[in-house]
Amino acid sequence: MSDTSAAAAEAAQDAIIDEFSFFGDWTERYQYLIDLGRKLAPFPEEWKTEVHKVHGCQSQVWLVASGDASRLEFAATSDSSIVTGLIALLLRVYSGRSAEAIVATEPRFIDSIGLAKHLSPTRSNGLVAMLQTIKQHARSALED
Repeated sequence: MSDTSAAAAEAAQDAIIDEFSFFGDWTERYQYLIDLGRKLAPFPEEWKTEVHKVHGCQSQVWLVASGDASRLEFAATSDSSIVTGLIALLLRVYSGRSAEAIVATEPRFIDSIGLAKHLSPTRSNGLVAMLQTIKQHARSALED
């Protein structure tokens, strides 16, 4: 099961890398990120609480995990359209995977598409914080 889940996470990263390779410049890539964020499922207002807030982000970010070690689902949103796009990418890679696959999957797409070089330091820190939160939920699920 977890091999399939890990393979799916890797396939999602490959798809993201392919999609971003179609854009010539970062203006287009940022627009694509914003568009991806707009396509996320609506995030219920009642989930926007301190408990679900991701700390370490300059923007406000809320992330909710559900499921168990065999399959974790994530929902998230931000008050920043670019950050919501980053969330969309993280959810594509990590949501719906086993906790084991989540912990094992390194986000290689971030460097591959040049995100690391094109995000401001505060956005990079926020991306790291979101990733740590996702992985922490997975580690907690493995301990249950």
